Amino acid sequence: MTKEQKERGRITVRDIMVKDVAYVTVPGNREDVLEIFKEKYISGVPVVKDGKVVGAVTRQDLLRKPDEEQIALLMTRNPFVISPEATIVEAAKVIRSRGIRRLPVVDGDKLVGIVTVADFIREIATWEDKTPVGEYIRNKTLALWDGMPLSVAGRLMELARVKAVPVLNSAFEIVGLMSDQDLINAAVIEEGIGRSDVSSGSDGDEWSLDGMRDTKKLYYSVSRIKLPDKLVKDIMVKGVVTATRNCGVSAGAKKMSEGRFDQLPVISARGKLMGMLIDRDLLRILL
Repeated sequence: MTKEQKERGRITVRDIMVKDVAYVTVPGNREDVLEIFKEKYISGVPVVKDGKVVGAVTRQDLLRKPDEEQIALLMTRNPFVISPEATIVEAAKVIRSRGIRRLPVVDGDKLVGIVTVADFIREIATWEDKTPVGEYIRNKTLALWDGMPLSVAGRLMELARVKAVPVLNSAFEIVGLMSDQDLINAAVIEEGIGRSDVSSGSDGDEWSLDGMRDTKKLYYSVSRIKLPDKLVKDIMVKGVVTATRNCGVSAGAKKMSEGRFDQLPVISARGKLMGMLIDRDLLRILL
């Protein structure tokens, strides 16, 4: 182990965590979460009840359950948490092994901060690690066509479980990037009226005649997240920042940190898409 690696291993979660934590409480509703996501430009928050972390809710939860309104039913319960005195190597192991992006930091039961993949990337960007990012890119990459309907694109991203996707035109040139944050920003809350037929008897009721029953029609208000009738090119980010396979890890992390990207398209010398560099994959350099 090199001296630099030993020094990295001594960095604690307290050194890189965000102390001013955005969070939501239960009871609460989806609008509370959407407001924070759009205002803070973040992808997930802890859920707190009586001062204790009881869950976490992400953009993916909102998109995966478009009909659900209550935070208690949207959130993932009993999320993984970490101590502020844990090392960043220990935190990186949890994030990598559990496939998550953030860890609430607790001192006892008290929420004192949060550490996210973006915090690791910001730290790595300050190093001088010149390991080529080509060692970390994913060669199998989902890409979207810029003329694709937004609803179709959102569904493909959900099925592939990806948070950001490069956008190609008909000539297979990279013309943009679309993230789940862009989908959330474009989404609208659609209100409507639902109807339920509620019977006062059952087929097995001996007082029912040939299954005929009195039926009451129950109407109730419903709302759901809906993507507008737009195309990918209408909401995608157009000024795409890219990297080459020989770009150093710290240089790549700096591009991500400065642009607040969680993915970076990696291109060939001719400008063709070769793969995606995912921020979470750069955590492997700690392990």
